[in-house]
Amino acid sequence: MGRRIDPATIAGWCLAAALVLFLVGPILTVIIYAFAEQWRYPNLLPTRWGFRFWNVMLGRADVAEAISISLAIAFTATTLSALICWPAAYAFARLRFPGRQPLLMAFLAAQAFPKFALFIAIAVVFLRFDLVGTFWGVVLVQLVNTLLFMIWIPTAAFRAIPPALEEAALDLGASRLRVFIEVTLPQAAPALAASYILAFVGTLFEVDASLLIGAPTIRPMPILMLSLSAQVVVQHAAVLCVILWVPAFALLLLSRRLMSARTIASGLGA
Repeated sequence: MGRRIDPATIAGWCLAAALVLFLVGPILTVIIYAFAEQWRYPNLLPTRWGFRFWNVMLGRADVAEAISISLAIAFTATTLSALICWPAAYAFARLRFPGRQPLLMAFLAAQAFPKFALFIAIAVVFLRFDLVGTFWGVVLVQLVNTLLFMIWIPTAAFRAIPPALEEAALDLGASRLRVFIEVTLPQAAPALAASYILAFVGTLFEVDASLLIGAPTIRPMPILMLSLSAQVVVQHAAVLCVILWVPAFALLLLSRRLMSARTIASGLGA
């Protein structure tokens, strides 16, 4: 008699196949397009492979400019957000003040609000201050996208540090500044780094804010990809997508090693 297959095993394989089909499949298709010099129906794979479209895209001046603009916006917005949000996260974790929990939930509510409508309202305000179509206008509006990562994850990290460690250092004569630098900060550093990486990657791929606030003078990589995707040559957009995806995926893997799911979940605590 043959071995009976567990129904749970069958369900697991079906779920894995669905994930490959709906998640890995589109990514793999874009990667293939990036290296396909000739791919016509009904062939399942390209009939000619090469780097011709890579040479074309990497030789374009607008691509180099878009890459530099995207990196500058992501770095500036994420660093500015860290300078603002990390001290606020420490206050949420260590201090008790009226309205602390509702204010912390307000950051989550801001992420749940339809972003496109929010950015339109911000654009109306920015028009009065001549920030539309400027680098700093895009940077400021990108701060909205970083709040969830830069507030909740650091708050969870600071909250997870046992107060006894800090109290012991204080009892030994260390100042509060030294305790923060030598005890608190090293303990929270992995989660802080993970929050920075997640916010950086999210800013790097953001489209709506760049389109509404930056157009037509500020064109980062996602906006350039959007314009190229409407053209006949699909490989152009595919090459740019791979250029963005590879470093972003590497950064996300790094953030996963730095931060556990338990750390994120503890941010929901009181």
